[in-house]
Formats: sequence, structure tokens, C-alpha cells
Amino acid sequence: MDSSLPLVVNRSGGVPLHLQVAEQFRAAVVDGRLLAGHRLPSTRELARQLGVSRAVAQSAYDQLHAEGWIEGRTGAGTFVTDVAPLRPVERRRTTFHPAPDSDLLVLRPGIPFIDPTPDPGWRRAWREVSAQSPPRGYDDAAGLPALRVALAEHVGRVRGIACGPENILVTNGTVHGLRLLLAVTRRPGERIAIEDPGYLNAVVAAHDHGLAIVDVPVDRDGLQVSALTDDLPAVYVTPSHQYPLGGRLPVARRNELIRWARRTGAMLIEDDYDSEFRFDVAPLPALAQLDLDRVVHLGTLSKTLSPALRLGWLVASDTTVDRLAFFRANSGDWPGWPMQAALLAMLRDGYLDQAIRKHRRRYAERRTHTCSVLAPYGRVIGQDAGLHITLLLPDHLDDRAISAQARAAGVTVGALSEHRRSIPGPPGLVIGYATPTTEHLHQALTILTEVLIRAGSKG
Repeated sequence: MDSSLPLVVNRSGGVPLHLQVAEQFRAAVVDGRLLAGHRLPSTRELARQLGVSRAVAQSAYDQLHAEGWIEGRTGAGTFVTDVAPLRPVERRRTTFHPAPDSDLLVLRPGIPFIDPTPDPGWRRAWREVSAQSPPRGYDDAAGLPALRVALAEHVGRVRGIACGPENILVTNGTVHGLRLLLAVTRRPGERIAIEDPGYLNAVVAAHDHGLAIVDVPVDRDGLQVSALTDDLPAVYVTPSHQYPLGGRLPVARRNELIRWARRTGAMLIEDDYDSEFRFDVAPLPALAQLDLDRVVHLGTLSKTLSPALRLGWLVASDTTVDRLAFFRANSGDWPGWPMQAALLAMLRDGYLDQAIRKHRRRYAERRTHTCSVLAPYGRVIGQDAGLHITLLLPDHLDDRAISAQARAAGVTVGALSEHRRSIPGPPGLVIGYATPTTEHLHQALTILTEVLIRAGSKG
């Protein structure tokens, strides 16, 4: 070994000695101090030079040989292989910044209230999961069989959908279910009708799958079925609480939509994102109740328990579910076992139903307070259900500017125009009231009203 290549071992460094030696050899090759064909000392000689056991030297050579840095030649010794020196790219260090909204009061829609202290039902579910052994292999691509049975009972009871476990696919939430459905059932270039204004994540999903989006107007009742043309193969709709305007599709229009789909052969994609929270009457029956062959129903826990769970379900014909499950079996894209097992425990224990009842009372009170505070500054719509209301503003106001001013004052709130694409309409704010504590909600609304007064919306 050349004396120009000193090696040093640090017995108190915490890194095994053979790995220290191997790393110094690598560095010597990378920076050109050791060239291809260079003969290395024997393990006995290397151990003597370093003052370590021969086993340490042998382990270092074994590591370098396994990685391809050195090779042994019978009767000749050990040599550096023809490895082109390549200096690793130095990692650029950046300053970590927390989420930009972490210090703001949040009035964004669609995010439920999360109690900082888990209640007994939540803890029971996770204790049950911790006492179980995970599956021996990959679980069912459509979801845990027992969970599919429980979800079929749940959506049948609370959403009126006559279905069995063969009609259920467990998803990572509404958008995940939508993307999976589009990937399997739609071809790039096909058209899909989406409400305008509507859910931006659905628009992005359709764009990502190469679909041509047809903007369909909505009114106070939701999607205008009369605007649909017979050559549309798919329609995405939020019939129970149109997002973001809040209309609910009445029975006559639901029937009209189903008749149109049967006549044209189109697929209806029903996003049932927050139907559990109605404050005037019981939740409206799902569109899928009328025709499971024509309707694919998307449900989620994001609004009832937490978006962080990343769990939901898709209800469709057994043929559609089989196609989706086959696709997922090859992609490996389905929820993990612990989350599914926890949801099963929550359904069996009645915890999900209890949580919905508790939150419904809480949100009803917040909804009433939010509406009363904001009513002087515009027209409140969509207040009969869900986790948000929409405040329509005078036409001369810029809702994006008001949203930016509110953010500068410490409150995040969405602008209605962000959800519009090609169909014009009045400006407005989409205001969620579920996320903050009661104290923070009052504080956020106080700030927002001050911004609205400065913008000149009162009166």
C-alpha cells in the first residue's frame, strides 16, 4: 500500500472499523488517489498497518468486493477495478419551513374539527388493531372482505343504497377513487361533464387522465341536467350538496338525470363528500340508490373523522368493482391493512355513527353563528348541509383580492372565483366553519368581517 494513502480508524467514532476502512478506500478512488489496476496490500498487511485484527481488514475487503470497487486475481493479489471516478453531487441544504398556513386561522371548506383529546371510541378501535396480527401476505386489492361487508351495511343503512360487499371497493378517499375509476374506465380524449363552478381536484384528475372537460352550469338546485348533451360518456356530480354553491339536486331532477344516463349509456360519478351533515332534514338518498349500473358512488371519511386517515369507499356494479380490483392488484395501490382494520372496528363498535351525531350538533351551532355574522355582507347560500357556506358578494367586488387581504390579516378563506372555469357568476367566499375551535372561529369571523367592511361589501 502506498504511503501516500494514509488510513485511520477511530475506535470511539461509533462506526464499525471495517466500514470506516471501506469508506476511506471509496473516497480514495473517487478523488483519484487510487487508480484502476492499483494493487492493494494483503489483508494481513493492511491489518498490521492499521493495528486492527485481520478479520476487520477482511470484512472491509469483502464489503468493497461486493460493491464492485475491488477484485481478486488468483495468484496476483487484490486490485482496484476499472471504476470511473464519479464524485457524488453535494446535497444542497435548504432551510426547513413549516406549512405556510400553520399559524393562520383556517376557514377553508371541507376540513372537520379534530378534538385534540382522542375519545374512548377512537382508542378502542386502535387497541383492537394492535391486538391483531397483520395478514400473512398481500390483502385483497378490493379491501378487507369483512370491511366490505360492514361498509355495504353502512351505505345501505345511511345512504339507502342496496348493495353487497361485491359492490364495495375500499379507497384512499374520494379523489383516489375518482382517479382510479377514470384510469380504468375512461380513455384519453374522451369527454367528461363537470359542474361549473365545481370541485377543482376533480377537474385536475380529469385533466391528468387526458379527458376533455365539458363545463356544465349549476343553479340553486345543483347541476342543470337540461344542459347535458347526449354524446357525453361521463358526468361528475355532487348531488347531495353541490360544491361549492351548496344546492341539493331535487328528486325530479335526479330522476331526469338517471333517465338521461340510461338513454345515453353514460356513467354518473356521484361524489357524496359530506352528505352526513344535514341540518334541516335527514340526509338525502344517494343517487346510486336509483341505479347502481349507471352510477358510481364515492364516499369518504375525510369530512366525518379526518382527511389524514386517507380512507373512503367506492360503490358500483360488481363488474366495475372487479375491473378496478384487477387493476389495483397489479399496481399495488390500495389502503394499508391497519387503517382498514381500524375502520372495521369503528363500524362494528358504532363509533362512526356516534362521531357523526356529535359533529352534526357541533356544526349546526357553528353554521348558525357563521351565517348570522356574515349575512350583512352578502347573500348566504348552501347553509342547509355540509361543512361550509358560500357568501355571494356584490358584483363589483374582487373575491380573490378579499381572500388575499384576509390571509394577510391572519385568516385563510377561499374565493368562489377559484372554482369557476368558463361559466361566469357573482364573486363570493367559500367559508368553512368546522375546522377551528369555537374561540378561533369567532376570532376568524371577526377578522373576516373587518376585511369585508374595508372592501365595502356591507349594505
